[in-house]
Formats: sequence, structure tokens, C-alpha cells
Amino acid sequence: MKYDLKKIEYVNAIKLAGYKTDVQVQVTIKLKKAIDVENLQVKLVSRTKGFNQIDKRWVEKYAQMWNMPSEIISILKRYTGEDKPNIKNPRDKRRMYADEFPAKEQTLILNWLKQNKTMIVCDIMKGRGRLAAEWMLVAQKVAKNARWMLKPMNFCLNYYSKGTIFITPKGNFRIGKITMQRKGGDNGRDTSKMLQFKIDPTELFNN
Repeated sequence: MKYDLKKIEYVNAIKLAGYKTDVQVQVTIKLKKAIDVENLQVKLVSRTKGFNQIDKRWVEKYAQMWNMPSEIISILKRYTGEDKPNIKNPRDKRRMYADEFPAKEQTLILNWLKQNKTMIVCDIMKGRGRLAAEWMLVAQKVAKNARWMLKPMNFCLNYYSKGTIFITPKGNFRIGKITMQRKGGDNGRDTSKMLQFKIDPTELFNN
């Protein structure tokens, strides 16, 4: 963070919940009346590689945040299973995969994601308001080895958003290096129908 350690008088860390910022660090500088505040998002990983959830919500919540057209809401609700498939013989009777939508709807959703890419990536990774995350801290512990890395959030936004938007061979969506998919799991509870976004935080160790 480029602080002069000799000038720091006191550091206090506050754990938060329900925000993109997991830990707020308050830094008191000697001979200064003001306290600097740094908002950190923390990712803990226990494998050499692996996806980590960065955001999940009901489609309706994203629709409100991003002012989604009704056609996009309909596609995403069929994708997550909130609405039933409207095709014959879907691979999963509970929902539709991205590659099962008619070509017209695939083009519609991909174009919408491209047009709103910057807003989407910023909201799911950084968040909004005074508790938006300004840093990402990745801590990895594998067997007896441990390491950590701190990156500015703007670097992370650029890194993970870089690349094309497409439908994966498994029928999910990719926004650069971010996977957008149906949450699934949860023993079949309704929360499995939420939309989630995932990244591999360990990629930052090599960038």
C-alpha cells in the first residue's frame, strides 16, 4: 500500500460482513489528525488452483442493479431454473444450459453482457459505496506451504475482465476470466437457483 512504516502509529482491522469489503484496515499516521482507511476483500484458498465465488444473488436482484430488459431476465431465470425450460428434452429438466437457448436468445444475452461488461465486473468484484473493496488479499495454504499476495482492486478488475465473452463447452457463460453460472448444490433447495460468479484467485500469484 506504499505506507512509510516508520510513520504509522497504530493499525486497527475491523471484520465486516455483507459487503465486498471483508476487512477494513484503519491506519493512524503519526502527527496526523486523520485516519486512513483501506478496504480489503479477502480470498482464502486451500488448493493450488480452484474457483472461488465472488458474488451470488437472485436474478431479480441483478435485474434491479443493472436495469435488465425483460428478455434478459427471462433468459437468466430459465438458465438458473427459477423458470422452467421452454424447449423439448433439455439436458436437465430443471433448467436450461446456455447452449440450449435458440441462437437468437444466445446472441441477445451475449450482446447484453458485452455492452454491460464494465458495470457487471465492477459490481461483482468491487461493489459500490464507501465499503467498496479497494484491494484484494489472496491467502493460500497448501499442505505445509503458505503464501499471500495483495493487489489493488483496479488491477484485479482489469485482469479478470480481460478477454472475450462466450458460452463454455459445459453450457455456462464466461466474461473474460470470470465464470457466470447457476449456483447449484444446496441439496436441491431453492437457493441452488441463484446466479453466481466465480474466479480463480490463485492466478494473481503469477501476474
